[in-house]
Amino acid sequence: MSEQPDYRVIRQSPLGQELSDEECRTLANIMEIRRLRDGEILVREGEANSSMHIVTAGQLAVTTTTEEGETVTLYVLKTGEFAGTRAFGRSKRRGRQTLRAMGESEIYVLDPDPFEALLGGHPHLVFSVMRAIFRTVHNLLMRIDMENAQLLNYINRQHGRY
Repeated sequence: MSEQPDYRVIRQSPLGQELSDEECRTLANIMEIRRLRDGEILVREGEANSSMHIVTAGQLAVTTTTEEGETVTLYVLKTGEFAGTRAFGRSKRRGRQTLRAMGESEIYVLDPDPFEALLGGHPHLVFSVMRAIFRTVHNLLMRIDMENAQLLNYINRQHGRY
């Protein structure tokens, strides 16, 4: 690793909510920085990847390819959000979506092996990061449930929202 991630950026991200400055420094020591140009792909759909990616500057489009070969944008990750929570820690998990930079972007990458190695000496750090991941996934599921309810209201022409 040539350039060290800034622990203060981690401290201000959802991952750092429960961490001390020292724990954020420890986490920064095992992460790497990826800088992407507009349109550059971080993770391609179908590639094996078990890392978690934190957007620290710019945006990432989360896309998938339909059966007809059309690329569809599912979501745009903004600064502070992260991707790869479902695959994090699973060995050689195949990505279901492509992550593509929208403009110049900076991504902090957390690989599972060095993270798991922290368990013995820094259990609070590992527990707090896992809680942050859980909160993120929980919020995502709540958003999906809300969007599903709104879609059903629209389809069934209920509650005056069509």
